[in-house]
Amino acid sequence: MNHPEKVEKPFSPSCERNQSVLLEVLKQHLRTDDKQVLEIGSGTGQHAVFFAENLPALLWQTSDIKANHAGIQLWLDEANLNNVQSPIEYEIGKDQWPDIKADLIFSANTLHIIPFEWVKLLIQSMGQNLRKGALVMFYGPFKYQGEFTSASNADFDLWLKDIDPLRGVRDFETIVALMDEQRLPLRQDINMPANNQMLIFERL
Repeated sequence: MNHPEKVEKPFSPSCERNQSVLLEVLKQHLRTDDKQVLEIGSGTGQHAVFFAENLPALLWQTSDIKANHAGIQLWLDEANLNNVQSPIEYEIGKDQWPDIKADLIFSANTLHIIPFEWVKLLIQSMGQNLRKGALVMFYGPFKYQGEFTSASNADFDLWLKDIDPLRGVRDFETIVALMDEQRLPLRQDINMPANNQMLIFERL
């Protein structure tokens, strides 16, 4: 008889390090009538649990590729919160945009992991599906005018491309232009610790 493999609860040290500063940015930019967040690429599930615990008025919807669901669910089960929901299966270019009336789209450290063609598809999907006034927050490293903001980000880009040539730190100007095309202009570019940025867009 085949027994299913036991899934160990995943853990990301970088999530642990950045979650407090990310929470402060969320608190500063959330509006009083914002009720639901859709997280694209929930990864381990750590961010979802931390933010849901600290923002009890928000309903936090996780999403990711199917392979990451079991790990995310372990975090959700342990936290036992009523305002964070089990992950929706969402693989860019394969699955339809989640049927969620989101006030905010949050995505951390995804744009440099997925192929650039998927980045474009993701942004197109946002343009087609987000309601007027919805916010989009992208967190992670970016290049400016083709230049890395630090030597460590340049090294990180090489490391990413060594794993998969389609990965890589994205150009800030390219992302802003793609979002503009979808009527999602940049509202703020916030410097974050460890040479990361938080880019905040709003749907017109």
